Amino acid sequence: MDKANQNVVQYLHEAYATEQALVRVLQSQIAMTPRGSYRNALEAHLRETRDHAARVGRRLDALGHGANPLTTVVGFAETVVGQALALGKAPFDLLRGSGGEEKVLKNAKDACATEALEIATYTAIERLAGVVGDEETARLAASIRADEEKMLERVLREIPKLTDAVVRAKVHGASSFDLTKTGAADAARGAAEGASDTARATGTRAKRSARQARKVPGVTRTEGRLKGAVASEGDLAIPRYDTLTADEIAGKLAELSQVDLAKVDVYERRHQNRATVLDRVSTLRGDEPWAGYDELTAAEVQAVLGEGDDERAKQVRAYERGHKNRAGVLKAAERELAVR
Repeated sequence: MDKANQNVVQYLHEAYATEQALVRVLQSQIAMTPRGSYRNALEAHLRETRDHAARVGRRLDALGHGANPLTTVVGFAETVVGQALALGKAPFDLLRGSGGEEKVLKNAKDACATEALEIATYTAIERLAGVVGDEETARLAASIRADEEKMLERVLREIPKLTDAVVRAKVHGASSFDLTKTGAADAARGAAEGASDTARATGTRAKRSARQARKVPGVTRTEGRLKGAVASEGDLAIPRYDTLTADEIAGKLAELSQVDLAKVDVYERRHQNRATVLDRVSTLRGDEPWAGYDELTAAEVQAVLGEGDDERAKQVRAYERGHKNRAGVLKAAERELAVR
């Protein structure tokens, strides 16, 4: 394969990695976005993004490079960069901000940046493929680029409305964000209804596993590793980390989110590699009750628990006892379990 065609494959791998990571990001954005035109746009784009990933994957297969993305060192590096850029907007960054309205607005601004990145990527693929005579890849890139341009325009149209919601909440004290009306609540409610139907049909409540809130497997650890690999002491959630003893750090780890635990794990291995710290991190690592749980306030967790789901309440109780141990959350979980 000549250098030009090799570059086409490299760029396609980058695009594929970004599309795959963006699927997880969009799932998490939807889970924190109230019903309305913006969430409709995100849901439509999630379907579109899955289609984009499938189409790029098929093109790589046709070019004979679908099975092994590590065809060149440069190609692999670009794939990792694509994943890192997309995962930088993963659920745990998406939940930042002092209020629900602000979280959604920041997510939308991040979405604009992601769309611009994808537009640039597919523009480059289209141009390069055209130069080397790969017309099929050029047409594919042009088609996907057009979709990304439409999505960017759609998100930009939503920014003023999302900003107005922030102003109403922060300036006028009229918050419109209701956690129980977000995608996460809808997913949990829909799953709960399905499980209830099954229970009525079979006369048992054993099949409650489907009543869990939406999860995004693997994103937490991946993001933590990515951030930990480039983190400095100031990037860690524990102040003055390098000056503390292993026992002092171990005593603070229970307060950290799964992302921050993963960051500490990678950072510690890169530096002092103390068994006391690493062993404690290992005991605390695990799945959150639902995606983004660690970033929610006690009140937000209680709001979700208030919908009534004993399996989820058990998960919250077990997780809280081993981590933040917030009295209000534990009482809410116990209260939900007591009425079952």
